[in-house]
Amino acid sequence: MMGSSHALSGAAVWLTGSLVLDQVAHFHQTPLQLAVGTAICAGGALLPDLDLSGRVTQNKGGATVARTFGVLSLFVAECVEKLSLGVYKLTRMKHDPPRRNGHRTLTHTIIFNVGVGYGTLALCNAYGKWAVMGVLFLTFALALRGLFEKWAERAGWVIVTLAAAGAAFLVYERLPGDRGYPLLGVAVGVGGLVHLLGDMITRHGSPIFWPIPTGRRMWRCIGLPDSIALTAGDKTETVFLRIVFTTVAILSGTVLLVPMLLQRLNIAL
Repeated sequence: MMGSSHALSGAAVWLTGSLVLDQVAHFHQTPLQLAVGTAICAGGALLPDLDLSGRVTQNKGGATVARTFGVLSLFVAECVEKLSLGVYKLTRMKHDPPRRNGHRTLTHTIIFNVGVGYGTLALCNAYGKWAVMGVLFLTFALALRGLFEKWAERAGWVIVTLAAAGAAFLVYERLPGDRGYPLLGVAVGVGGLVHLLGDMITRHGSPIFWPIPTGRRMWRCIGLPDSIALTAGDKTETVFLRIVFTTVAILSGTVLLVPMLLQRLNIAL
């Protein structure tokens, strides 16, 4: 899947999940909390593709997440890709094919994305304000890149960075609750898992079960059969699925927010 599709799917899943929790478990969130959770989940849904590096010295190529902060994020993506490839080579079994890059290996596993979510939670609990602002800044920048791809490309990474930094500061000053905000870690982790599901409907799939061997392979990619799997970047993804994700997100957000707005109007009247 392409970056925008991943980001939209993260937003749709977070808003739909929030609607279910609101109706079934009576877990209510303020409009600000909903917006922040949606943005973080959309940004988190791009993180697994940090293993798709580009050309650092030319500031070109790479996945959406790798281009978020220009050369700096491309360099980080290059390091993550090499690390992922190294882990693949160290742990591959006899029937795992040789690889020349680390894309769709380590960062495309369940254990990695659950670990990132838990690590985010632990980081915010341990270091408080600055860790929370750092998580908000990073995920907001990714969300801007994914959800507003064309604008972000025209604006450039400097504008995206400044916009994300400003939004992170303003949001943090207005968030209620404790110093750790557990939903930050949950949103990042859910976004990563949604990414895996998105890649599993494409032809390549994802090695979600690593480090548990399946059959004679450690890195078996799990996904739909080729006969019904999508091709990343085709019209089914870039048109049909994006329309579906956008529609689901808008409908879920509307159902959640309209009662809040009506209640506020009644109070005001």
